[in-house]
Amino acid sequence: MSDNYENNDELENKDINNEDNNDNKDEKKPEYEDVCFMCRRPESKAGKMFHLPNGICVCDDCMHKTMDTVSQYDYQNLLNNPTLMNELNKHTNMPGFGFMDFGDMQNTGGIPNSQKIKKKKEKEEKVKPEFDIHNIPAPHKIKAKLDDYVVGQEKAKKIISVAVYNHYKRVATGTMDDIEIEKSNILMIGPTGSGKTYLVKTLARLLDVPLAITDATSLTEAGYIGDDIESVVSKLLAAADNDIEKAEQGIIFIDEIDKIAKKKNTTSRDVSGESVQQGMLKLLEGADVEVPVGASSKNAMVPLTTVNTRNILFICGGAFPDMEEIIKQRLNKQTSIGFDADLKDKWDKDPDLITKVTVDDLKKFGMIPEFLGRLPIICTLQGLSKDMLVEILKEPKNAILKQYQKLLALDEVKLDFDDDALYAIAEKAMEKDTGARALRAIIEEFMLDIMYEIPKDENIGHVTITGDYIRGKGGPMIEIRSEEVPKAIPMKEDFTEV
Repeated sequence: MSDNYENNDELENKDINNEDNNDNKDEKKPEYEDVCFMCRRPESKAGKMFHLPNGICVCDDCMHKTMDTVSQYDYQNLLNNPTLMNELNKHTNMPGFGFMDFGDMQNTGGIPNSQKIKKKKEKEEKVKPEFDIHNIPAPHKIKAKLDDYVVGQEKAKKIISVAVYNHYKRVATGTMDDIEIEKSNILMIGPTGSGKTYLVKTLARLLDVPLAITDATSLTEAGYIGDDIESVVSKLLAAADNDIEKAEQGIIFIDEIDKIAKKKNTTSRDVSGESVQQGMLKLLEGADVEVPVGASSKNAMVPLTTVNTRNILFICGGAFPDMEEIIKQRLNKQTSIGFDADLKDKWDKDPDLITKVTVDDLKKFGMIPEFLGRLPIICTLQGLSKDMLVEILKEPKNAILKQYQKLLALDEVKLDFDDDALYAIAEKAMEKDTGARALRAIIEEFMLDIMYEIPKDENIGHVTITGDYIRGKGGPMIEIRSEEVPKAIPMKEDFTEV
């Protein structure tokens, strides 16, 4: 009896060991995914696999194609006749069909090596966001974080901080008693390069909410060539990894909103102007929208899902060119005659004229009243002055100068810009009249020779960009590692001789 108990204990131990081994095997399985034996597509692309004897995997598409082909012939007797099957395998002329003997694979050790491929590594965990949308901080704390990345635009940052605070407080609480809080969508108006898109990107990164940035120029009325209005929501769904609950708390930024203004003095159908504004009304207010999953347009092959836009914050931005002229016309109507009269050219040199915009000015520009009514917050951004451009160069956390200093630090070279050089760069950017976008273009131009020549000489330890170099009157100052006195270096053609 004791021997039997010992044998049973040994068998139980073996079973436990086998289970442990099986568990270890199961833990290793996720590293690999099955590949279809017919079309060679992995499971991540082909979908669910059919597992046949001897470790053969066939995808759903190939299995259905094979069965459709087989069903055209009288295969009942063929499969029961091995001799006939072998002859057919040798001499078959059936189009797109061949017989496969799975028994031939029994001696190959089961599944071939090419039947498994390694899965792609999952994305690393994201950095913890600055804010938690379920415990949103006060507006002054949101603005303080925006100050680290965005220079100037104090009023715009204050408006956006309050709007986001109220919006996500509304999302977290749902309704307060019987009072339902309405959504506060934002309309941002400012000249090109003033930071409209950058402000929204920074805000979404701090909040770690899905953000979809789309362009209004591609939107058309339903039934015409172009993107449907619902495509802006499908982009947000894609940004949220098709998580509907997460997407319904996201932010949609529609850029170039001024391009869908009503066309003036035209008799043709306005499919990309007023019609788009009318189609966006329910979207901005809050409605259940059917959007395609994984595609930008609806068709029979794409599954649809329903997204509620009630808790999605819409931010529309545009440069609104020639808006200053409309504002001037309104202000000049108030001029009078006499010694205290306002001159007609009083507003010509006002850099912040855009901040005086009103809803009537926007209506005259071509925006319909119903559309403006669903964007209750109008936020204007100032044009960038020379001092603001200098601050943009050096103050933000990811300033342009800090990026180049980090690049040269990898070559163990210190890079400095003197104040005269910063103002020279800002002057050139003001001439281009494209806002902060001009700064990188100018610096790229002047840093090209330096970035090309410095890796040649390991003795260079310190480079200082001067205002004369930016203005084309001299060269940068470099310091050799073994020397303490800096040298003035000629420009471009003589740069390599140092």
